[in-house]
Amino acid sequence: MSTPTNALFGSKSLEFEIIAADGRARATRLGFNSCTCFSPMFMPVGTQGSVKGLTSKQMEEVGCQMILGNTYHLENRPGSSLLQHLGGLSTFVDWNRSSLTDSGGFQMVSLLDLADISEKGVSFQSPIDGKQMLLTPERSMRIQNRIGANVIMALDDVVSSVCLEAKRFEEATHRTLRWIDRCIAAHQRPSEQALFGIIQGGVDLRLRSTCIEEMNTRDAHLPGYAIGGLAGGEEKDAFCRVVAQCASKLPVNKPRYVMGVGYPLDLVVCSALGADLYDCVYPSRTARFGTALVPEGTLRLKTAAMAADYRPIDDACDCLVCQKYSRAHLHAKITKEPHAASLLTYHNMRYQMRLCDEMRQAIISQQFQEFVQSFVRKQFPNNMVPEWLREGLSSAEIAV
Repeated sequence: MSTPTNALFGSKSLEFEIIAADGRARATRLGFNSCTCFSPMFMPVGTQGSVKGLTSKQMEEVGCQMILGNTYHLENRPGSSLLQHLGGLSTFVDWNRSSLTDSGGFQMVSLLDLADISEKGVSFQSPIDGKQMLLTPERSMRIQNRIGANVIMALDDVVSSVCLEAKRFEEATHRTLRWIDRCIAAHQRPSEQALFGIIQGGVDLRLRSTCIEEMNTRDAHLPGYAIGGLAGGEEKDAFCRVVAQCASKLPVNKPRYVMGVGYPLDLVVCSALGADLYDCVYPSRTARFGTALVPEGTLRLKTAAMAADYRPIDDACDCLVCQKYSRAHLHAKITKEPHAASLLTYHNMRYQMRLCDEMRQAIISQQFQEFVQSFVRKQFPNNMVPEWLREGLSSAEIAV
């Protein structure tokens, strides 16, 4: 299916425009009631509304357009009623740009030992005080309506992508479809908050197709879609096949969000396959371990070689850290001062935003294939390109 450009689509809560397309890759605009975003777009994870180590002002400085908060954790602390009373999450964390809240479904994987899943919903034992919380589709919508993010996610039944029980994926896929109807019915602010449906099915392409076909029958109620249940340890070739299939079958006139994806190479591959939005803790988490993101991959600032290296992290980076601090300076502080982790987080976030900006400009200028090939050459200078990457990009007709 060809991708129409400069055509406006959308609902009252989200106006969507495909600015340009180059192969399967798309540069798009997402217009919300109070702000506008452009894709490809990476969304940093601020579990409780803010990214660890950075202020909202700093997130603006690095070019962040949208942050992600987590429904389960925000309800535990500080509570959605308080957030609603204060004017929503954006007011609470002094964030003037867009936001998205996860439904709480991911905690079925991350807090599996504390969760009990049934048709009614999922019951969690709080890791904070041990109290039980029953999160149903209706309650997830109620909490997210109070939090007030621009994009809210339907509660889905999430299974780890490395689970070996085929019946569990079958059950979760069909339960996700039953729950989407309950989410749609419970959503009280459809003109203000865009509800995204989530495609499940593990790495089973048949289940993914079933989920997409059924979600399409609810398309009038869903301004966007997410591809969930990936980036959990599955084989990379399977990951690429699922993203390629879902992106090709989802409606062309709606944004496509691959959940949990944050490795720079994955952002490039998924964008080549037709996805638009991404989120992950990776840039901030890896910064806390002393690792910076660079065009060649990663730079480990704790290694002894950094002690007398007076170059910036990345000569081409325009961030404050690269302009003012050397690798040696950061090496000396990274194991002793929390401030150093904040500096690395700042750089890593800027790296992700610059990467998305560069992809967007390459798509608009019809040079995306050349951009991808150049990016891959820097990551694999000896031409040792893994087979999964060759095959994944071949689906987008890009040879590396």
